[in-house]
Amino acid sequence: MPVSSKVLVAGLLAGCAMTTVSVAHAQTASSPGRATGATGSMVAQVFSGGTVRDIRVEGTQRIEPSTVRSYLTIQPGDPFDPDRIDQSLKSLFNTGLFADVVLKREGDALVVTVAENPIINRIAFEGNRRIDKETLDKEIQLRPRVVYTRTRVQSDVQRIQDIYRRQGRFGATVEPKIIQLDQNRVDLVFEINEGVRTGVRGITFIGNEHFSDGTLRENVQTKESAWWRFLTSDDNYDPDRLSYDRDLLRRFYLKEGYADFRVVSAVAELTPDKSDFFITFTIEEGERYKFGKVDINTSLKQLDPAVLQNSVLTTEGDWYNAQKVEDTITKLTNAVGDLQYAFVDVRPRITRNRETHTIDITYEINEGPRTFVDRIDISGNVRTLDKVIRREMLLSEGDPFNSSKLKRSEQRIKDLGFFERVNITTAESSAPDRTVVNVDVAEQSTGEISIGAGFSTSDGPLGDFSIRERNLLGRGQDLRLGATLSGRRQLYDISFTEPYFMDRDLSAGVDVFRTRYNYQDESSFNEKNTGFALRLGYPLTERLRQRVYYQLQDTLIEEVPTTASKYIQEQRGERLTSLIGQELTYDVRNSKLTPTEGYFIRLTNDIAGLGGSVRFLRNKLAGGYYLPLGDEQWVLSTTGEIGYIHGLGKKVDLGDRFFIGGDTLRGFNTAGIGPRDVSTGDALGGTRYARASVEMSFPFGLPEEFGLLGHAFTDVGTLGKVDIKDPNVKDDESIRVSIGTGVSWKSPFGPIRLDVALPIRKEGYDKKELVRFSFGTRF
Repeated sequence: MPVSSKVLVAGLLAGCAMTTVSVAHAQTASSPGRATGATGSMVAQVFSGGTVRDIRVEGTQRIEPSTVRSYLTIQPGDPFDPDRIDQSLKSLFNTGLFADVVLKREGDALVVTVAENPIINRIAFEGNRRIDKETLDKEIQLRPRVVYTRTRVQSDVQRIQDIYRRQGRFGATVEPKIIQLDQNRVDLVFEINEGVRTGVRGITFIGNEHFSDGTLRENVQTKESAWWRFLTSDDNYDPDRLSYDRDLLRRFYLKEGYADFRVVSAVAELTPDKSDFFITFTIEEGERYKFGKVDINTSLKQLDPAVLQNSVLTTEGDWYNAQKVEDTITKLTNAVGDLQYAFVDVRPRITRNRETHTIDITYEINEGPRTFVDRIDISGNVRTLDKVIRREMLLSEGDPFNSSKLKRSEQRIKDLGFFERVNITTAESSAPDRTVVNVDVAEQSTGEISIGAGFSTSDGPLGDFSIRERNLLGRGQDLRLGATLSGRRQLYDISFTEPYFMDRDLSAGVDVFRTRYNYQDESSFNEKNTGFALRLGYPLTERLRQRVYYQLQDTLIEEVPTTASKYIQEQRGERLTSLIGQELTYDVRNSKLTPTEGYFIRLTNDIAGLGGSVRFLRNKLAGGYYLPLGDEQWVLSTTGEIGYIHGLGKKVDLGDRFFIGGDTLRGFNTAGIGPRDVSTGDALGGTRYARASVEMSFPFGLPEEFGLLGHAFTDVGTLGKVDIKDPNVKDDESIRVSIGTGVSWKSPFGPIRLDVALPIRKEGYDKKELVRFSFGTRF
């Protein structure tokens, strides 16, 4: 007898005037079906012949008998037909309303006996500590007051297990239990054993001859489980991440010149105890290629390929690098766009020479399809408003599509610092000349607690504490409350920034501050500042931005001992500064947060005298250049700054002068260089300065996930011109030089850095600082 159906034959009852034959189906069967064989033949005989005079429904509780009859394919007046009886049985079970159905013939009557499925009274979850009930409720399909069926329950069990697998818990089990209630009702309970996160016990590679397993492990995101990875999920198995790892391997080999590389397979095997996976990548490296002939060809009229040669990063004879090809395409697209060609299509025509192991590349520049942006779809932003992301896009609906602008838009969104992941892709639209831009983001915490610490023989321990929310209410607003506390410094400030004031690209902000500085060790005075500032920033071009501001500040110089320099004592008292200023910044760095390439230039001008008692003109010019050397972790950076302040009708006050040292010139203490009264040791500050730094950042050879970088640097600086004629005042504006090394760690608690610097050119009256340490934490 087939499993799909159960046929019960009561037989012909001797001595009885009526014949009873029943066809039944239990819910345990996968699907109803017709009876076959001898029993089926008997059923066919009994259910054949005669006419259905009546249909009786038995066993219903909640469901009306008329509803049951409506599902039957046979009705009174129809002839008895085994096929229609079979179809009626299937139809009743397909409703999902019944646990069991029996069809019987009693003379000319068809009797339908049903057992209704129970109704779910409530649904509960037990053992779910990692995932809350609300999340599970959204995932399952069953609901209270819905008919209970085993098929639906098993489907929901699978959905719950899928949730846990997405969290790396492949050992999670779900056991459904029912509690019988009166009136054919049940409580459904999902008993969950979450298990532990399924780790990665080992990652191996088959077929790699030119790179070791260790090197390849560093170039995939999935990591082997280790105790120090307790703050990351990269050592938990994730099938989606495994697909991403295949792409990472491909990128790595194409960057190294292996143009024929392919991943044959990526297999994950679960250990018998279901606690870990073994992952095996089978690869084919192929041969390594070099760049052959590199050329530019264009069909655009009046476009001379020679003017684009500087945008080509691929050089004949170098090892083939797919990333450089992509970067060249971007640079060519930008360069042609700057020449006012709105629609261009840059495609590399690659000719592979397998005999010589070279790849010839011709960059074909043609008029691209006139494609416009149909719409921009944003997903993944649970907290951040759509408009915060949309306003960073350099493309809008209806604009000509531009892949270069799309890439820069992606970087602008990343630079917000609101998202852990940003991915922009395109998709076809309903119109052939339209494209859809999809922006997928994954939010990260934007609240910060920053803690800084330092120590020197003159300054002692100090702490810097601030609470900041960089994405207030998901609107992109920046609110910061800060405090710096030590025996020598107290600073309290509140800062608020609206990056898009009045829904325009205007960055408006206000700062309120109160500070107290103890400069007794450096200059024998204390300084108190109380005031506020208003600021407004706006773009002049995509890369050029200007900021204007107004500041009103009350400054008090006090607690000047009688042993202090007379030039400090004469500064005792209170003064009011009212100034306006502007800051002009040109920035072409690849990232504002962690730049590795590009440069910036910043010009700042302040003028005080619009009210108040202080009058001066102050100017600063700063810049920096970042150059990657081969590996992106090897970065050579140079930064420099010069400044000058000129009193308007009077000398520059002590509180407005420049002081150099500490973070601004490592190897020297705060205010460690510059004009100084050697008879008292007091730093007097200067009216002009210059400083520069050259630094090489490099990896230690440890896995990149450790976040450790080494630094070697040279700092140069000078400060002088205090306009005091006194043999006890040293003001020679000599060049100071220091060299040093440091280590930084992108720890889970925030950036940590330790620098050790040694002055190699200094004056005898300078104040030195050998070690400088800082750390921070974020939540």
